Amino acid sequence: MNKTKLIIKYLVLDFLAAMVAWGAFFIFRKCYVDGIFNSYYLRYVWSDHKLYIGVIVIPLFWLMLHGLIGLYRNVYRKSRLREFLQVMTTSVFGVLILFFTLLLDDEILEYRNYYQYVSVLFVLHFGLTAIFRFVLSSRVAYQIKSRKIGFPTILVGSGQRAQKIYDELISAKKSEGHFFEGYVNINGEETSIDGLKKLGSKNNLIEIIKELKIKEVLIAIEENQKTEIAEILSILDGENIVIKVIPNLYQHLAGMVKMGNVFGAVLIEIKIDVLPPWQKFVKRLFDILTSVFILVLGFPFYLLIGLLVKFSSEGPMFFSQERIGLGGKPFNIFKYRSMRIDAEAEGPQLSKENDPRITALGKLLRKTRIDEFPQFWNVLKGDMSLVGPRPERQFFINQITEKAPHYRRLHRIKPGITSWGQVKYGYAENVDEMVERLQYDLLYLENISIVLDLKILIYTVLIMFQARGK
Repeated sequence: MNKTKLIIKYLVLDFLAAMVAWGAFFIFRKCYVDGIFNSYYLRYVWSDHKLYIGVIVIPLFWLMLHGLIGLYRNVYRKSRLREFLQVMTTSVFGVLILFFTLLLDDEILEYRNYYQYVSVLFVLHFGLTAIFRFVLSSRVAYQIKSRKIGFPTILVGSGQRAQKIYDELISAKKSEGHFFEGYVNINGEETSIDGLKKLGSKNNLIEIIKELKIKEVLIAIEENQKTEIAEILSILDGENIVIKVIPNLYQHLAGMVKMGNVFGAVLIEIKIDVLPPWQKFVKRLFDILTSVFILVLGFPFYLLIGLLVKFSSEGPMFFSQERIGLGGKPFNIFKYRSMRIDAEAEGPQLSKENDPRITALGKLLRKTRIDEFPQFWNVLKGDMSLVGPRPERQFFINQITEKAPHYRRLHRIKPGITSWGQVKYGYAENVDEMVERLQYDLLYLENISIVLDLKILIYTVLIMFQARGK
């Protein structure tokens, strides 16, 4: 499956639908307002440069709106009914935006003409977009149902329930898109699944997922193994995969799942998205605009601090270190150097109160959080966000997950320059304190929103001005 190619197809069809709809509406609008409809006047309309500007610019507006609502996400897992309703909702909002920004100042005979404007534009845009998308989505659905395309899948479990769900899925007349690579048992049981290859146990589940590029995991454990479900979900936390369980496990996952809209075996899909698409878009847009503003306007300040760091102690201006980010992927984080260059000569260490490794200037930079300012470059690159759990090194993550396996849940979102844990707790001096601070980051994960981000940013600014950074 080529996800990028399919997204491009949706983009092209949406652009064409919007272009044709706006072109037809522009002609209708001109002829309707002037009350003239003949071949001579149509030639005049076709020569209007505003028509050609509109059929390029207006479709770009629609593509942005569709992206904001999430119409280009999960392109292989679409519900056509849900897509139809999404297109309808987007069309209503988009037409109203265009009306109030471009059409409201038109000269009209009476106000009912405005209603006709809105109605015609909505019918044209929604009708063409919905038809084009329905055709493409139906083609993709047919390919999945006929087993021409699918998602690499593994089963977790090797008992009767796993065998039953596997048999039901592969014998179904219409496929649900599962291309089974094998199964993983729980604790090394001797049981097996007929027709499937054993890949290992839950202990090497992550390695199997990465090696085989697994897209879906079906959890089908036995009733006497139900206590294992929390550990399995903890292992899978942060992985960019679809997780489904068989229905009779629902009571163990209340509040964490949504029913999948399937036509064969009924499965429950665990919801892992923490933000709706439009909020992700707004959050990323805010990250970019803020980072550009601070990096550009704050360049003299950056240079001044860098020179002070450089000449106040031996070593470079900046400090770079590998941290773990979204989906467990490593990236290099940037900070102003606040410690001596030999600070970790004896291995990874967390900073402590009155740490002798911290330079005199470094103490001030840490208290005011100015040492974190170079991370606006990380935010602009997309490695980080303004607000999110602070990224850690793999060395400490290994120690944290031994005491709190649910730490992996934080890898569902981008790490941040500041966080709820950072505001409430500050820097942790040991692994136990990192685990204690984790509760605030998990609270953020469960309550993440644009409003909460703004509150955390306000408290962060207050801490900076009051020099209360730990």
